[in-house]
Amino acid sequence: MTPHPAARRITAAFTDAGVTGRLHATDIDTGAALGVGSDTPVPTASVHKLCLVATLYRRAHLGLVDPTRPVDIPAEGRAPGSTGLSVMRDAARLSLRDLASLAVAVSDNTAADLLWDALGLDTVNTTMAELGLTHTRAVHTMRELYETMREDAAGDPAAYTDPAAVTRLRALDPTRTNRSTPREITALLAAVWRDEVCPGEYGEELRALLGLQAWTHRLAAGFPFDDVRVSGKTGSLPTLRHEAGVVEYPDGGRYAVAVFTRAASTDVTLPAADAAIGRAARIAVDALRTPSA
Repeated sequence: MTPHPAARRITAAFTDAGVTGRLHATDIDTGAALGVGSDTPVPTASVHKLCLVATLYRRAHLGLVDPTRPVDIPAEGRAPGSTGLSVMRDAARLSLRDLASLAVAVSDNTAADLLWDALGLDTVNTTMAELGLTHTRAVHTMRELYETMREDAAGDPAAYTDPAAVTRLRALDPTRTNRSTPREITALLAAVWRDEVCPGEYGEELRALLGLQAWTHRLAAGFPFDDVRVSGKTGSLPTLRHEAGVVEYPDGGRYAVAVFTRAASTDVTLPAADAAIGRAARIAVDALRTPSA
């Protein structure tokens, strides 16, 4: 089958940025879709926090958990990370839903792990299976994921910039870490926006929460308009830069997009790779909005 012209442009955008990319985009209301490697298993990194917070709100809707339940957070034993509770020094107390807000807004690993502890990996995996996402599976909390990286790097931080050492990291292998496919992540987002994960006030609160993300340098960079809303969740690990989210236009168009990339370079800062996520997403959404183009 001849690839869609937009798919060729998306692939070219990835190539120009020095990354290998996988993408799926779908019109939430019509089901029209476009993809590049849509069904390729990918390590999800922090994008898996979408599954975590969706599980919290689905179980809240079912009456199985109270999202306002407070959690005591000791000062010690927090997950590695550069934001949120992971870098704070004092004990705290927050509700489950406020932990979810931190896990999305600033990708707080400690907040996410407190939710993993409260819900359980098995519960999140069962919820994804109930939603038909059979290739979406969590095998690590965030602290466990980072522990595998420390073990695989033999405790040497410099190993994360060594291309040969990076290839040995379990966290980058979708057969040994938290994983999904671009198609399934967009299916999850579409289900959230169609009130299929949790309807009513919980659905509204979940969508609002997913709009809190502070980072705008990836997916949102492709849609620099005041009247276009982008809700998303990034994911980053050595050589990996991801983002999945929903793009909403003022005319009512709603599009779920998931972009997963892996760079050839181990550099921590690669602006071209970040920008390629927004560029590829924009190409895909434009193609869905103007099918004849």
